[in-house]
Amino acid sequence: MKNQLSNRINNLPISATLAMAAKARELKNQGIDIISLSLGEPDFNTPDFIKDAAIEAINQNYNSYTPVDGYMELKEAVCKKFKRDNNLNYNPSQIVVSTGAKQSLANVAMVLLNPGDEVLLPAPYWVSYSAISTLAEATYKVIPSSVETDFKITPKQLEEAITPKTKLIFFNSPSNPSGAVYSEAEYRALAKVLEKHPSIYIISDEIYEHINYNVPIFSFASIESMYDRTITINGVAKAFAMTGWRIGYMGAPEWIAKACTKMQGQITSGANCIAQRATITAIEAPVSKIQYMVDEFKQRRDMLLELFKEIDGFKLTVPDGAFYLFPDVTYFFGKTIKGIFINSASDFSMFLLEKANVATVSGEAFGDPNCIRISFAASETQLREAVNRIKKALN
Repeated sequence: MKNQLSNRINNLPISATLAMAAKARELKNQGIDIISLSLGEPDFNTPDFIKDAAIEAINQNYNSYTPVDGYMELKEAVCKKFKRDNNLNYNPSQIVVSTGAKQSLANVAMVLLNPGDEVLLPAPYWVSYSAISTLAEATYKVIPSSVETDFKITPKQLEEAITPKTKLIFFNSPSNPSGAVYSEAEYRALAKVLEKHPSIYIISDEIYEHINYNVPIFSFASIESMYDRTITINGVAKAFAMTGWRIGYMGAPEWIAKACTKMQGQITSGANCIAQRATITAIEAPVSKIQYMVDEFKQRRDMLLELFKEIDGFKLTVPDGAFYLFPDVTYFFGKTIKGIFINSASDFSMFLLEKANVATVSGEAFGDPNCIRISFAASETQLREAVNRIKKALN
């Protein structure tokens, strides 16, 4: 029978991070010792105080369908969190809880974008931003940056990228994959440009906000002129080591929140009841309760930066947040190493997988063909061994 899949799914790319993780698992199943530094998943266990809250919810017989937009108690807790951490004033009617921040992002794109609308993606960007835009039948335009600009775009670049079709822009700080953090001054300068274009909406993805290394985190929606046009996305996956619990949330203008609830009601309905109850406990807790994980990530970051100084060809910035290094590897382009010709970041990433048995992700998936992403959400022992393997393969 002829392939009768929709154009929608045929045109949708496979997630590069998940594809590399699958390739690494395949090699592991063949008995090859692969160190996987490809996934953005904390290697810590969920803190006990959060697990205890989930157990209590089970014992209290939380087992029924949840409200589509989330339990009221959770939405109220989210409002308090936004005020405490981000100086943002939201009402519960402006909050929608979803099955992960990825669903929150997709909900917004699906309710705001029409075919032919244009989405701006400051690069490097998280892999799913472009795919979500495509799924919503919009086109996307990449605004490039580089290691020389600390992977941040300028107001001039933003102004030049805007067209009459521009409807939405994604901001992500701290950034996946670069770890770059936009300062308040940098965000305000970008907002000055957007003030001249009132029909453009902003998604501010702040999922990594608590994983920062002694730098202030500034929420785009806290700029008064941007509040009514910004959708703030967050969740518990990264900072609380709750990736599998699948809880994300947004704060948005009420009309957008209602539209997202309508969309979600026809797709997944309400998020998991036990995970929601545990999330109330997580976000009501002082941020200091998860500081031990952030401190460990910083120690790993600093260690890796020192180790990579011993290898020629990796051009690095110092990430101020998240748990990734995003080195420029163009030094290796055009070279033949161990019989393999390196012509791109994808070639280099595959070389590291096959010759060093270290899984990374090509920057091409993130809109930057000059870099690779290395996750340091792994043990110090694994990270040291991975760098040793890379060094040996390149020698």
